[in-house]
Amino acid sequence: MILERISILGYKNIEQAELTFSPKLNCFIGNNGMGKTNLLDAVYYLSFCKSHNNQVDSQNIKHDADFALIQGYYLLGGAAEEEFFCSLRRRQKKQFKRNKKEYEKLSDHIGCLPLVMVSPSDSDLITGGSEERRKFMDVVLSQFDKDYLHALIRYNKALQQRNALLKSDMQADDSLYELWEEQLAYEGHIIYAKRKAFIEQFIPTFQYYYNFICQSNETVELKYESQLEDENQVALLKQKRERDKILGYTTAGIHRDDLDMRMDDYSIKKVGSQGQNKTYVVAMKLAQFDFLKKAGSTTPILLLDDIFDKLDSTRVEQIVKLVSEDNFGQIFITDTNRDHLDEILKDLNSDYSLYQVEGGGINQLK
Repeated sequence: MILERISILGYKNIEQAELTFSPKLNCFIGNNGMGKTNLLDAVYYLSFCKSHNNQVDSQNIKHDADFALIQGYYLLGGAAEEEFFCSLRRRQKKQFKRNKKEYEKLSDHIGCLPLVMVSPSDSDLITGGSEERRKFMDVVLSQFDKDYLHALIRYNKALQQRNALLKSDMQADDSLYELWEEQLAYEGHIIYAKRKAFIEQFIPTFQYYYNFICQSNETVELKYESQLEDENQVALLKQKRERDKILGYTTAGIHRDDLDMRMDDYSIKKVGSQGQNKTYVVAMKLAQFDFLKKAGSTTPILLLDDIFDKLDSTRVEQIVKLVSEDNFGQIFITDTNRDHLDEILKDLNSDYSLYQVEGGGINQLK
């Protein structure tokens, strides 16, 4: 899959941009706060119908504008170029179209444009709560498995309904609880089985990328943790029901799943240095890319946002070797340090484009 060109109007600090991209490597250089990440976020939005770092759509519109437009033109394997269009307007529902035809449901679009983004906020995978780690699994699986995506949507709706009952001042009949608990158990079993199978396939690739980047004898592990490993969810929900009424929310289910992230038999959250943590999450994202490429029908786009910060020269060199290989398709990379980009470009035997980003303006240098 190749993003050939993009048109952006009023998205974050980008007033207007019309850009044509290299099918291999696209490098964006500029100081912090100039708009490099915003450009990558516009590409991310076209894949996921939402921002990578701001879930409130109105806040993604340039502060002095009434709307934002993102228009991308892709080659997806067919002969014809395909157009994807997104329109954000204040106090209105966003529009998403493929070849000028609007989607009935945004979920129908997810997976059409597979993408992996590596960014500084990925540190939340280690330092943040379990929600961040569940989101990681959801983002991967939802891009190629529609059954998983739909089960997740139905599970979350049933969870909202049960939570509403728990918070209600009126006494609800047990049969109402049983209705939502049975749906939570049914959808939860699908999600649990698919997450478990995914992590089992994912671990060897993740360990390979970590070892390649760090070039040391550090051992990393990743373990999927779920209450469903040892419990029947219907029985568990019934058992927790009275306690959940006091708390006002559901305390059992796959929405409590987590990933145990370890290095040398210890929690990486407790023992990892900044460089080790960064290497850990970069390896996870590269393994995510590898998994999506093998599972899907097209090569994902890879977005690398300021990934060299907090890494020593050896790890930077190893990442440069990886992204220069033919295994990766189209890559977008940002950095404040021109030296990092020049190091990648000198070893690249294919086409590339280079851009300068300043104050929301983007100028092509090559």
